[in-house]
Order: sequence, then C-alpha cells, then structure tokens
Amino acid sequence: MIKKQRILVIMHKDLVPPASIDGMTPEQIAPFKTEYDVITALRSLGHEVHPLGISSNLGALRQAIMEGEPNIVFNLLEEFDGEAVMDYGVVGYLELLRVPYTGCCPRGMLLARDKALSKQILAYHRIPVPDFAVFPLGRTVRRPKRLRFPLIVKSLNEEASLGIAQASIVEDDERLKDRVGFVHDRIGTDAIAEQYVEGREFYVGILGNQRLTVLPIWELLFTKMPEDVPHIATAKVKWDLKYQKRRGIRTAQAKDLVNGVAERIRNICKRIYRVLDLTGYARIDLRMTGDGRIYVLEANPNPQLAGDEDFADAAKAAGISYEQLCQRIIDLGLRRARRRDE
Repeated sequence: MIKKQRILVIMHKDLVPPASIDGMTPEQIAPFKTEYDVITALRSLGHEVHPLGISSNLGALRQAIMEGEPNIVFNLLEEFDGEAVMDYGVVGYLELLRVPYTGCCPRGMLLARDKALSKQILAYHRIPVPDFAVFPLGRTVRRPKRLRFPLIVKSLNEEASLGIAQASIVEDDERLKDRVGFVHDRIGTDAIAEQYVEGREFYVGILGNQRLTVLPIWELLFTKMPEDVPHIATAKVKWDLKYQKRRGIRTAQAKDLVNGVAERIRNICKRIYRVLDLTGYARIDLRMTGDGRIYVLEANPNPQLAGDEDFADAAKAAGISYEQLCQRIIDLGLRRARRRDE
C-alpha cells in the first residue's frame, strides 16, 4: 500500500507541462515530456502533486515549501539561472531547509557535473577513463603531447550533448583549436578534449543510496548510420526525432556481451556511483572498444526520466514499471532524509 504524499515537483519554468497534451505532436511534447510523464505518473499513484517552475529565484521555492508543506520535493531541474552546474545549489538549499528531495545529493552532483574533476577522481581509483585536457576560456589552446588524436571536444559543464556534433571529433591541432573556440564562443564555457574511443556506447542506470540496484545494460544503436560517420551521441542524435528516425537511432538492451563483460561493466558502475558519492539514481555512460576495453565517459546524476527514455526502458526490462520507478525514487529520497535526521 503506497502512502500518499504531498509532492512539490520542481522544473525549469519553461518546462511546466500543460494539463493535457491532446492534439500535440511528438515534437511539441518533447521539450517537457519528462516533466509531463513524471507528474502524470505521480498523480496516477494517488499523490497530491504541485508543479513549480523555477528559473533564478529561490524565493518562489521557499514560498511553495512554506505554504504547501510538501513531504518531498521531486527534483527535475537541470540548471539554475542559466547555469547547468548550479542545480546542485538548489539541492543544497533544500538540505539547509531540511526538506526531503529526490535524486542526487549536492556533493555527488558537484563532483559528477565537473567532467574534469570526476575523471581525475575516477582515474585515481583506477577506473579507466579516456585521456583528456581542459582548455579554459581566454587561454591559448595548447595540446599536451600525451594527448593523441583523434579527440572529441565538449563543453566542460553542459549536459545533454549541448554543442556536440560530428565536427566535435578532431584529427589535428588546427581543428582542435577551431572546435575549442566554438565551445568558448558559442556555448560560453571551458572546453574539454578527450581521447575519442571508437566502439559500442553503453548506458547503465543505477538506483539506490547505500544498497544499489543496477538496471540492465542499455546500448545506443545506429542502425542506418553510414560506417564512415562516427557513431556518437550528438545533440541531433539525442533530441532530433526526425533525424533519429532517418538514421535508425535507438537504444535497446545490450546483447552479445560475452566472457563476463556484463558483470565487469556492472561492477565498474557500482564503484563509480560510490566513488562520486551519488545517491537516488544516476546513469553511467561508457564505451567498449572492439577488443573489450571499457572506458567511462561520464556519470549523470538525475538522468532523463521520460517514460520512453533509456533509464525507464531499462527499469521496465528489470520488471519495474514507470510508476514503480517514480515511487522508488521518492522512497529513496525519503529514506535518505530519515537517515540524515537520525
């Protein structure tokens, strides 16, 4: 029997979904699909749900908490005040207010959101990551000699493949300089260039605080992509529905993992989760070369939760329905708050 809760669901103010999506196209729904799916699932479970859009004002959050007295805040924020890395500050604010919340704690979010710091921590713990270098804003681009081409250039802070395109893979210093300049000028963040790992791309979802549940390993598939085009998760691959259909891009449970590879991947992901102090739920992104070497690309606290995203699909493959998944995320948040207050 599920105990009914008062739940404040926080999200970016531009992503507060309409009451109904009848008559809307998938392209129209896509920006706020996670928010709509989560709110719909929570209401179907019988919870009292109050959506709140936030941009740069914590006063609205405090007022909603003081007036509504929620049992828990369901955190769907991916940024604050236009800064992708600042969402951890909102969670820190909830910690100060002693209000339970879903998902990752501030420390885990801070460590995982910084791609360079997280890679340094993982490398210290002998968890394999690609070689990399950071190119700060306003600095001359000089590639360390140890860093060999090909490289893939990304924003150091932004998530959701923002700024990643086929041009992100560079083969020489001139293209490296150009792409780092693109990240600096167009995205406005420091850039990170890391060794490009050719191979299969896996996503591994994890639920838990102390005791962890590892979901089935999911794989990004490019069924109609030309062989001479790098198979990488660009922004178009992740968000352009027409492009996905044209190129046969989908995710599915990974198959043909032999000789203990699946168990090795699961063990690596559990180590990452604990090393980076992640809580609630997260997704670990990895690549495996043709000869079976595994490299960790990044850890993603509070990944996309739409009902048809890979995290929810992997949960379904593990026998966890979408409603059950949302409820487990709530239970983990409440359990962590109780442990903190003991």
